Amino acid sequence: MSIIIVDDNITNQMIIRAILTKAGYTDTRIASSARELYDLLGLEDDSAPEEPVDLILMDMMMPEIDGLEACRRIQAGEKYRDVPIIFVTAVGDSNKLAEALDAGASDYVMKPINKLELLARMRSALRLKHEKDWHKERDKRIQYELELSKQVQRSVLSGPIRNRSIEIEAAYRPSSELAGDYYAWFRMDASRYGVILLDMMGHGISSSLVCMFISSVLRDMIMRVNDPVEVMQELNRYMGELYRSDELINYYFTAIFVVVDTDSRSMEYVNAGHPAGVILSGGEVVYMEPTGPAVGLFDKLAIRKVKLAYEPGTDLFLYTDGLLDALEVSDCGMRELAESMGSKKSLELNPEELVESLLAEHGGDKQRDDICLVRAVLH
Repeated sequence: MSIIIVDDNITNQMIIRAILTKAGYTDTRIASSARELYDLLGLEDDSAPEEPVDLILMDMMMPEIDGLEACRRIQAGEKYRDVPIIFVTAVGDSNKLAEALDAGASDYVMKPINKLELLARMRSALRLKHEKDWHKERDKRIQYELELSKQVQRSVLSGPIRNRSIEIEAAYRPSSELAGDYYAWFRMDASRYGVILLDMMGHGISSSLVCMFISSVLRDMIMRVNDPVEVMQELNRYMGELYRSDELINYYFTAIFVVVDTDSRSMEYVNAGHPAGVILSGGEVVYMEPTGPAVGLFDKLAIRKVKLAYEPGTDLFLYTDGLLDALEVSDCGMRELAESMGSKKSLELNPEELVESLLAEHGGDKQRDDICLVRAVLH
């Protein structure tokens, strides 16, 4: 327990130190001015390491720099902002005492010092600091675990594919540390690729955990189940297993799943309540509208698939509604968005650059939800 006593009067220093020593607080240091306190704490040197200090007992009236100014200086930095400061003062002006508390002081004790009162106020301030320290340590631990979870979540996302038949890559912008969006693509056989983009209800820890659960079963499922409708129905069954009747929240997600056959130059897709994907081919625009409800809302998922042929040079864009929200584009504005995606300039951009360009073009600067954009170029 480290305590700094700041007082320009040697007698007061001795009295306070004697009270603390008798009460068991033996780790005390003395500063005869605010300037000495600054030196002890290294406040004038940003590179100085943080000094161990649990409490500061400070006189209010001191030459050159008074206690109020010193208190404000300490409170202005991050290093010692949570260190309690108790003024030990002869100033009886209620306005000054109120100013001291406004400056960031935890409490004050009037001179002549009442030993019992001083120790009681110290214990109260130290209890508060202990609570703050506990919360800071917990927040650091949580932040570390969130960062680790973020890295794990990103590790399960698919890396870019680029070959003579198809190119697939994505832009991924979580609104918080952990996202509720998930994308993946798989080479199902020599000529077929499965591409899925889903948006879990909400975002944050719980949504990301459900996403991780889905990702853990998805790869094997897509390799085992060939039909897009059956894949969605299987995912719906897995989501049903997560549901508990005693919980108020039933998790669900929207998703769009596309199977591209590069030999036959055809694709099949299902859209479970997801924003319509955009297919750009030869100047034509095709919207991949929903073909069924979101996954997890009902015990059985009634969904249909759509088959399409494509020409070489076709561009396929899938995205989550976080992009629409950020761009402030409604369903009726989809044509304008599709035109922006299909412009010559946009088609030369990678997904990250395209998202940046769209946000700048449409004036979207407030990201409220996770943003994900998947682009596939079909040769």
